[in-house]
Amino acid sequence: MDDVTDSQKRLWGACLFVSVIDMDVSCFTLTQVLKAVSLDVTQFMSVVRKLDVNLDTISTKVTSALTRLEKKYEVMLALYQRFEKETLRTCWTMFLLAKGRALQMEDDLVISFQLLLCTLELFIKRCSPELLQPLYKSAISKVQSPPTRISRRNQSKAKPRAPDPEVDVQLLETLCKENECNAEEVCLTCTSDGVNVADQQYEEHYLKSRDIDGRLFFDGDETVFAPKVERTPKKNPSDEEGSLVPPQTPIRAAMTSIQMLRGDLTSTGDQPSTTLATYFKQCTVDPTQDVRKRLEAHGQAFSQRFGQAVGPHCVVYGRERFSLGVRKYYQVMEAMLKSEEKRLSVQNFSKLLNDSTFHTSLLACALEVVMAAYGAADRDVCFPWILDVFDLAAFDFYKVIESFIKADPTLSKNIIKHLETCENLIMERIAWRTGSPLFELLKQEHEGGAAEQVETPASFSQPLQHNHTAASSQASSQASSQAASLTPRLPKSNSLSLFYKKLYRLAYTRLKTLCSYLLSPHPELEPIIWTLFQHTLQHEYELMRDRHLDQLMMSAMYAICKVKSVDLRFKTIVTSYKNMSNTSQETFKHVLITDGHYDSIIVFYNQVFMQKLKTNILQYASTRPPTLSPIPQIPRSPYKFPNSPLRVPGSNNVYISPMKSPRMSPGIMTPRSRMLVSIGESFGQSNRFERINQMVNSSERSFKRTLDLGSTPKPLKRLRFDVDGQDEADGRLVTAPAWNCSTRSRMQEQKMKEDAESKKDEL
Repeated sequence: MDDVTDSQKRLWGACLFVSVIDMDVSCFTLTQVLKAVSLDVTQFMSVVRKLDVNLDTISTKVTSALTRLEKKYEVMLALYQRFEKETLRTCWTMFLLAKGRALQMEDDLVISFQLLLCTLELFIKRCSPELLQPLYKSAISKVQSPPTRISRRNQSKAKPRAPDPEVDVQLLETLCKENECNAEEVCLTCTSDGVNVADQQYEEHYLKSRDIDGRLFFDGDETVFAPKVERTPKKNPSDEEGSLVPPQTPIRAAMTSIQMLRGDLTSTGDQPSTTLATYFKQCTVDPTQDVRKRLEAHGQAFSQRFGQAVGPHCVVYGRERFSLGVRKYYQVMEAMLKSEEKRLSVQNFSKLLNDSTFHTSLLACALEVVMAAYGAADRDVCFPWILDVFDLAAFDFYKVIESFIKADPTLSKNIIKHLETCENLIMERIAWRTGSPLFELLKQEHEGGAAEQVETPASFSQPLQHNHTAASSQASSQASSQAASLTPRLPKSNSLSLFYKKLYRLAYTRLKTLCSYLLSPHPELEPIIWTLFQHTLQHEYELMRDRHLDQLMMSAMYAICKVKSVDLRFKTIVTSYKNMSNTSQETFKHVLITDGHYDSIIVFYNQVFMQKLKTNILQYASTRPPTLSPIPQIPRSPYKFPNSPLRVPGSNNVYISPMKSPRMSPGIMTPRSRMLVSIGESFGQSNRFERINQMVNSSERSFKRTLDLGSTPKPLKRLRFDVDGQDEADGRLVTAPAWNCSTRSRMQEQKMKEDAESKKDEL
């Protein structure tokens, strides 16, 4: 081995680690490998991941084991960095042993930190007060000898309590001097016997788990600490020292998130508030008892599954988190109903509040917020774990996400980002699992005929309207007298239409990113690939069953490049795909071919994708290819909005903040408030103002005609979860005048037309 270079040693070490994990043999531990190849944990993880990129041979089993070790190491390092200056090696070893035995999920930072505090408290109480700092000395002495108080009524009957025996420290020190003993060793005899036992037991646990030896943190071993990098010294450290904010460590970030969550729920109880109880009573059927029984059943299921995932000793933590989730559930539900009452002047939400799926989805979303606040991402209880606990369809969970975010302005940016990630995961793959209600809705839509497709291509570039709520919003169809003789048809699902609109935008965003990596010399291919991709999602949606959105994206890209004679191999596509965000090697290595049979992405393309779409793909090589699909408009995410006013750059007292209430429709605006002003745009010619006046006048006349004559008014959208019937007891519709187009949209359309005309004149 003397002739072997360091790089070869590192490569051999990575290959040995991969082989041992794949074969599931206990030959050596990870620490032994790190010491043999002279690498720390971070460097070793990097070598193994580079091995995967270059050779593409790392199995899913190795990847999951590597991820688990990486998370476990990060938790252990974060805890030790907070702990190293406050205790001894024995206490640290005891904590490692307790964590390995009591926790099944050792990468939970919050629970591990709480266990560390328990271990530290145990050791501090075992220590003599003379060995502690003055501040802790007085605190421990009070804990060890708590004051007792006897009521005057029972003072004659109560038996005097014998005081706890106290050790005379001065006498003990005198005896130790006379007998040439160490006073500290005598004081710690109660724990010295267990030191070797704890160390030996942890040794057995470490060898059995075959991962990182946590005791090396206390020894300062180089295999568990990343090399220190010299940093540029700060300017004027004396002036800035007092104003610096403490660094945001992982523990402080988790604790801050939990503290913010608890602070937002201080005014919310475990029972419905008076306002929410009033909403329940105003329903045709009071849902109070059903809500209570449902919460009891879900609470038992959640605590039991949480204990199975984290550890049987952590069931109490599961109950605590479920209690916080219930409070958040009541808080958001009340905010939703208040908003709908204000918007619709309706107080009877009987259909919605008696829908079990809506309540379960809302509760699951509240619990997901709680789990995210506790830092449960990338662990055994991360999303979609909550869906399995409640046996909830991902499509139903998806329908409450946006309304939940809008109804709770206290959510932090990290929580909003987490919920947006959950929404993307649902659209990418989870909603396409067998048994999802999404397929039944798609079947109903396609059986209705081509005129009732889930999404018309003309609507791709239209702005996504976010004035719906919960799963809001299919307007109830009003049957006319002429339709009585026709075959009855199910009403079109508005939630399905919104789902596909968001799905197209997510799909195009990812396709555009991948095209920027691979097809920058051929920009004309991007709209062609998108047309095939969109056609597959709309007309061949069965290809998405138990598969991933990106699998169809890569297959569409390869197919178009093939017929357009562009040299692009699947291996090149996969290599660039790895550089995209939120990707996994399972997406291209583990693709469903037939029932129960999985293979690589190239096998899926040849045996499934190409066979299904061969005729459509070959059309793009002809002289008359299919019409290109419009490119979806990618707006700013509706979830990325600040919760507090932001100062305008370059000014001291000018701030901007999000609008607190939804924009009023022109129908209920006053003449003064209906005036819309465009700031920062030049209208150029004066005749544009004349056209604006004409549009305003014509819109006013149109509005008056609608009030006087008007066609059949459309029902307003309401808070609904795709349930049939009305929320009112008498079944009447709440209607409003139809308003065809707002003044702002008319101005924008007119401006676009004039810009197009000016460009033609220039040409």
